[in-house]
Amino acid sequence: MNLVVTGGAGYIGSVVVSQLLDAGHSVTVIDDLSTGHRDAVPEGAEFVEMRIHDCLPVLAEGNFDGVLHFAAKSLVAESVTSPEVYWENNVVGSYALLEAVRKTKIPTMVFSSTAATYGQPDESPITEDTPANPMNAYGASKLAVDQMLRFYASAHGIGAISLRYFNVGGARGRFGERHDPESHLIPNLLKVAKGEKETAQIFGVDYDTVDGTALRDYLHVVDLGRAHLLALERAESGRHNIINLGSGTGYTVRQVLEACRSVTGHPIPAEESPRRDGDPVSLVASNSRGLEELGWKPELGLQSIVSDAWDFMRS
Repeated sequence: MNLVVTGGAGYIGSVVVSQLLDAGHSVTVIDDLSTGHRDAVPEGAEFVEMRIHDCLPVLAEGNFDGVLHFAAKSLVAESVTSPEVYWENNVVGSYALLEAVRKTKIPTMVFSSTAATYGQPDESPITEDTPANPMNAYGASKLAVDQMLRFYASAHGIGAISLRYFNVGGARGRFGERHDPESHLIPNLLKVAKGEKETAQIFGVDYDTVDGTALRDYLHVVDLGRAHLLALERAESGRHNIINLGSGTGYTVRQVLEACRSVTGHPIPAEESPRRDGDPVSLVASNSRGLEELGWKPELGLQSIVSDAWDFMRS
């Protein structure tokens, strides 16, 4: 297939582009490099530096079979203090992209959505039928795009799938996580092992879990990428589908910390701090729909996630 990948210079986008190329697809990456890295775009992909707001000429010239849409602002804290940035970038930009898809009659779209659309649900594991109740502008902006896709798919015959990620980690060779600032648990723990930070922090040790720390779902970025390739094949004209992507079980903060200690051989000292306001006990995905709709299930566990992330960070 001849494909467009927005945000293909970012962490997940670059991994998926590398998988698409290895599978024999042609890929054009659109990225404004506001958070991505030019050297993260795999060799073999055509690169266009631009905002997705301006993508119509590129899509009109390419005779594309599908779009994979990763481009977005994704810092929760920033979305709380600057919600206007998230509406303008994630919602207005995605609207411009969808209009370009409609006008150029591209039949398929796979969207990088998020578990943040669910907010802080009481139930766990979280299914696709769990009510969406985002707690910040980031989650709300992604939910707005999910809803746009639903109506565009029905009205214009687009086959659209929203993949709602939980926590993603790991790397694929030279393609890995390079966020600034870094807000994710695993790379922050590994930064301690690498000597870039003195200690790690554990927020909350009195949760009702096996060891008192919060339970979260972690998925290897390679498994995540496989789901995108499958979604391209399974998208149905005129239908929008939402599919959670997660391990289905989850790991506590202490279990992640111990995995990082085991992989790195470093003690990774950690300070215990009170719970952060709004942190739920458990955020774990049900991945049964992924198996039913895509024939997908995760193959790589926590040890592989940490090991691959550590190899990438040291390189």
